[in-house]
Amino acid sequence: MPSKRRPEPEESYRQYTVSRKHRAPLVQFILAALEGKGCRIIQTSPPDRAPFRITFETADGERMGILAYAFYANNKLTKNRPPDEYRFQLKYGTKTGEEHELWQDPYGLYTTLLMGVSPEEEFFVGFDPVLHNPTKHFISLEFKESFVDEVQKKGWAQEERQRQAKGFDEPVEVIVGGKPPSILDYIRFEREAVGEDQGHRALLAENRSTILRPAATTSIDVATDSPYVHALAGELELSPDEVLDLINNARRLKMAVRGWVAEEHLVRRLRQVEGVTDCVRLDAEGSPDIELRFEGSDLLYVECKNVLRKIKGGLPHVDFQRTRVSKGDPCTRYYSPKDFDVLAACLHALTQKWEYSFALTRGLEPHKKCPGKLSSNVLVDTGWSREIRGILGQAARG
Repeated sequence: MPSKRRPEPEESYRQYTVSRKHRAPLVQFILAALEGKGCRIIQTSPPDRAPFRITFETADGERMGILAYAFYANNKLTKNRPPDEYRFQLKYGTKTGEEHELWQDPYGLYTTLLMGVSPEEEFFVGFDPVLHNPTKHFISLEFKESFVDEVQKKGWAQEERQRQAKGFDEPVEVIVGGKPPSILDYIRFEREAVGEDQGHRALLAENRSTILRPAATTSIDVATDSPYVHALAGELELSPDEVLDLINNARRLKMAVRGWVAEEHLVRRLRQVEGVTDCVRLDAEGSPDIELRFEGSDLLYVECKNVLRKIKGGLPHVDFQRTRVSKGDPCTRYYSPKDFDVLAACLHALTQKWEYSFALTRGLEPHKKCPGKLSSNVLVDTGWSREIRGILGQAARG
């Protein structure tokens, strides 16, 4: 039986016909930035077909590919918009109101970029393509002139961005920006950050110079009968170090592992609390993260959320909402006090330690526009506690 042919990238993502003359400077900006970093361009799609697909080889021999949803960024004065605002418009195809997918390569060979580019001012700004997928076209993404000033001054910058849509808070988003010499940092950053929560996206943006490039691995005999080799390493016929290298260099694996690690540390901590029994992690779509009993109580449910990197008024904060919302009902984005009993805020994005603060869900601030829902802007303030036992006691008493 013949093997199933793997689809080529152009067969698996939607392409749009665009003006070659109008879009060519965007492609040239990216190509020039890559060549300025010593990259050899292997292949690029024509500028009249968007998004733009480019493959290249870095100066040290690493082969990479990008799929760039790239648009012109400008600060032209616009009616009813702030005078200190830059923006770029997602504008492919015709204005129909349909949703468009921002493609992600399931094989991990291509990195997707969603970027505004100013060839004249020589900078780019990158938005999170996962957070904006799917998206409507003929919409604008905005950022402040002060952010551009920081990019021009430092060559690389990042910031948290939050906006409102029809009076409702949109999820917090970490955007990055750079000058042409930062193009490889940007590509590696998006490759590493795909699908990450915004707190860790900010941490990666700040530590972009430490993002590891794929390391060459060597074949190492695995002594499967050794008591010091994990059974999984033996099953995979890799050394333990090679398994860890594989996770480190595969962004989706690392993203999944990081999320599970946060929950694993929390489960371990909860199991050490006197009075806690039946503490297990839940692995069902849409369910809370952990269930347990406290001093013989009915089942209690705990949700783990990462704090954002940016401090508000000296306090950590959590962007406490879902990234997806039902059509026609923005209130479905927000959580209810009935969804779980305790919210655990993981502080790792701030402290780089697996530390937590806890709060009763029913004690969180209600949403101002959605009855029965909780506010999305949650400050980890004096109403929170690093000591979980008292919180569980209150939850158990109802």
